Amino acid sequence: MSSTNANLRVLGIAGSLRRGSFNRALIRAALDLAPDGMTIEMFDLGPLPLFNADLEEQGDPLSVAEFKQAIRDAGALLIATPEYNYGMPGVLKNALDWASRPPESPLNNKPVAIMGASPGRTGTGRSQLQLRQTLQSTRSPTMPGPEVLVAQAHELVNEDGVLTDDKTRRYIVKLLEALAEWVPRF
Repeated sequence: MSSTNANLRVLGIAGSLRRGSFNRALIRAALDLAPDGMTIEMFDLGPLPLFNADLEEQGDPLSVAEFKQAIRDAGALLIATPEYNYGMPGVLKNALDWASRPPESPLNNKPVAIMGASPGRTGTGRSQLQLRQTLQSTRSPTMPGPEVLVAQAHELVNEDGVLTDDKTRRYIVKLLEALAEWVPRF
């Protein structure tokens, strides 16, 4: 990792609220696999209310303000998205809607890496595509690869929510190493 990126803080976001979420398992694995000079902190989307302009008009709720600040404090985001009905889950879209609000969106020019896990056979390719489209509208540069599309995740994560598959862990390492090299461009 370059010296310009010696202390990269990454905000990990799992797009699922489920306690045993496969995508939380991916983020937890990333916490353990982060290369030297990178720290990853996970943010829980559970406390965020549904976006409501009337609520926003009264000022950001505390959970939203904390989410936006966590994004500002991070050098990059690492988002793990499930795939629900061919798309990203509503909880993730809701979080991005809150974070994208003017006048100063913390997502603007914030580098993002994406990965995802699903019990299905096709992984999360469609939800990742939808997420990339949303991030394009927020002007968040999205790392083009390597892709981490984890299919049949229920066979790769144990009952304690630990990713046990070495091949998938290696893919996450490659993604994190690529992120560390890519972020200094921004």
